[in-house]
Amino acid sequence: MTDNQTTTEVILIGAGIVSATLGTLLNKLQPDWHITIFEKLDTAGKESSNEWNNAGTGHAALCELNYTVEKQDGSIDISKAVKINDQFQVSMQLWSHLVKTNDITDPRDFIRPLPHISFVSGEKNTAFLKKRYDALSNHPQFQGMEFSEDPERLMQWIPLMMEDRTSEKPVAATKAGHGTDVNFGELTRQLLDSLAQQDNVDIRYNHTVDDLNQLENGSWEVKVQNTKHHTLEEHTADFVFIGAGGGALPLLQKTGLPESRHIGGFPISGEFLVCHNPEVVKQHDAKVYSKEPEGTPPMTVPHLDRRHIEGKDTLLYGPFAGFTPKFLKTGSYMDLLYSVKPNNTLTMLAAGAKNIPMIKYLAKQLKMSKEERMEELRQFVPNAKSRDWDILVAGQRVQLIEDTENGGRGALQFGTKLIHSDDQSLAALLGESPGASVSASIMLEVLEKCFPDHLEAWKPKIKEMIPSYGESLEDNPDLLDTVHVSTSRTLGLTDAKT
Repeated sequence: MTDNQTTTEVILIGAGIVSATLGTLLNKLQPDWHITIFEKLDTAGKESSNEWNNAGTGHAALCELNYTVEKQDGSIDISKAVKINDQFQVSMQLWSHLVKTNDITDPRDFIRPLPHISFVSGEKNTAFLKKRYDALSNHPQFQGMEFSEDPERLMQWIPLMMEDRTSEKPVAATKAGHGTDVNFGELTRQLLDSLAQQDNVDIRYNHTVDDLNQLENGSWEVKVQNTKHHTLEEHTADFVFIGAGGGALPLLQKTGLPESRHIGGFPISGEFLVCHNPEVVKQHDAKVYSKEPEGTPPMTVPHLDRRHIEGKDTLLYGPFAGFTPKFLKTGSYMDLLYSVKPNNTLTMLAAGAKNIPMIKYLAKQLKMSKEERMEELRQFVPNAKSRDWDILVAGQRVQLIEDTENGGRGALQFGTKLIHSDDQSLAALLGESPGASVSASIMLEVLEKCFPDHLEAWKPKIKEMIPSYGESLEDNPDLLDTVHVSTSRTLGLTDAKT
């Protein structure tokens, strides 16, 4: 017997940054539609979007070396970096618009200017970084980037990392002064607080989605447990979006859609070393990314991040890999086992066979003591003291595994992927980084794929919110400059270069 039944146009599952972004867009574009958001926890942004569960990098490909691949002929492919930078500019434009409409109260609560730096050591890596700099610095979206191999110059950029550095290996770095530090937890909470004030938006916390069934008329029946009052509810919607982070895969599988078959997920837990000592923290004012160790996956890229969380500055270094079979920090130890179905068993087995080196790497990471982690940190900060650093368990990520033409059966996918039903009535976002940073761009893709009949009528409003929509920033330097100046001013990024 159900305690509550409603019929609505849109249901969003999960109260993280992606659902908050999609809900905001739909509310602006179609204010007469009713939107219901279900979140199993008691507040918004507590899982992957939470500020302690991610590095807070405004991923714009300014410092992330794994977004620029060296090809066999020695040249650098910057296409992925350009795409991600373009997607981040979309997010910046949307956030800027929401500041102007007072949907976001104070941008300084969630975004701050912070240089993005790439740092490498050794002749091979230095040569790679120089080629990467040459390829990017001539591109309109990366103008202003600097390169240096001069230890004195690097001491000005990253004093904490250069002090007491005794290695004879050459070191080099690039610096982009217009990087950002983003508190995605705070941004999520502000977006959902604004949505909660709308008459047509209903946000229900302490509500866990148990099942999804498509009805004969194409709409979706969603069964939900109200965990606070211990009741079962049934809600019907024309469109459902599953934005539940690591919990998205099990929910997609419950739909029974063809798109949910032959895919799987492998959970990865991230751990960081965190420093709260103000004397140490004040010596580092940047986000610094390096190259992943030889033979390890891209998600192992070490980075040292200045963060501003809960009114205090701190440093995070990592990531170190951890493991739990949970798909969410608040998930079940049975999540991984229950995600293996008859239609994806071979996919999962193939992924395991293909990724034995990664499994060995994970096993090695799990055995690391704190002092062994400190030794890795000292590759970045030579004089790091153990007493200044503690271990922090960050958020859960679920790597997407699927059968692809290029990767074959059981290919491990890095990044995010949008999956939608043929009839456009349901969509889900799977995978991991850089999802939060590019959430606006991905949610525009949801609109384009799932609401094609409305898109033409929505375009003027979309252009109002995101001036570059439908245009290439790469091919339009004047528009790029206009966007940079406008968003930087509105978001209070006074150090941002234009």
